[in-house]
Amino acid sequence: MRVGFPSVERRRALAAAALGREAGVPGPDPGDGAPLTAVAGEILDVSPHLIIIETVDGEEERLVIAPWATAWRGGDVAPADLPVGGRVMMRALRDGRVVERIWGDVTRMTGTIVSIDGRKDLSVELDCGSHRGRRTIVIPYRTTGRLRVRHPQFEPGYLFDAIGIRDQGESHALLPATSQPAYPAKSVPSPPPAYAGQQPRISGTATWADAFDEDERGAAYPMLERSDAGCPDAAVSCVGLPYLAIGSLLQVKNLCTTRSANVPIVACGCLAGRFCDRCVECGTSPRGRIIELSPSSFVELGGELTKGCFNAQIGLG
Repeated sequence: MRVGFPSVERRRALAAAALGREAGVPGPDPGDGAPLTAVAGEILDVSPHLIIIETVDGEEERLVIAPWATAWRGGDVAPADLPVGGRVMMRALRDGRVVERIWGDVTRMTGTIVSIDGRKDLSVELDCGSHRGRRTIVIPYRTTGRLRVRHPQFEPGYLFDAIGIRDQGESHALLPATSQPAYPAKSVPSPPPAYAGQQPRISGTATWADAFDEDERGAAYPMLERSDAGCPDAAVSCVGLPYLAIGSLLQVKNLCTTRSANVPIVACGCLAGRFCDRCVECGTSPRGRIIELSPSSFVELGGELTKGCFNAQIGLG
């Protein structure tokens, strides 16, 4: 069950008052230099030098496309070749006015395999967690081999994680986002000895999910109280994480870019907690997903959506 930002902000203020500390402020660390800005919307018009979008709020935005900008929509494309009417997530500089990276119609498909149908193009039903429900995706025949190499246990009960695009109402899986864990989704390895409050920061993998509002800044976190999160599958992780509540503020650092931000916990990360994998974007992270970010938060921390993860450290914000 998702919790909106007003409720999150109230919870954070109450928690800070109860603990006798100042409530943290969400947003990027001002010491990181020029900020990156995530901008999302629907393409109204696009040329080699300019993109016009309609934002979630219904506002029209005109952004300059930098000469070095790149775009992806199922593969690398020229920004001007992105289709009008498509949804885009963009990384922008200079107060969000100059675009340097565009992802078109990108989606991430993460869940437990429920069923598989088809002989060439495969239809796969995923259980995406108690708060996200079930989702049916398509694996096109041309990408089956690539995905099966990274997902050898392609059968019900095992985890699946891929990146692709939305096309004509269907979600097409194109890139494996991780190597599939060897264990069934219900057999997550036990974490190390209980968290004792002695670790100021915890290292692991940060990923992203598209089960957030399009322009939302926030995160899903595995170790929540089930009753607090309304998520009976919460509190599962192979990482020794502390219990936190909806509304808590986490300081997240991307070890690959050294960018940091205070990000509010707005949802249950029960599915992320079942992946005891590693990120190898800059070195090799310790095992386990410690946070699942909204696309906007992931992009503003310097993450590449098509790579799917970055090595991260988290601490209380």
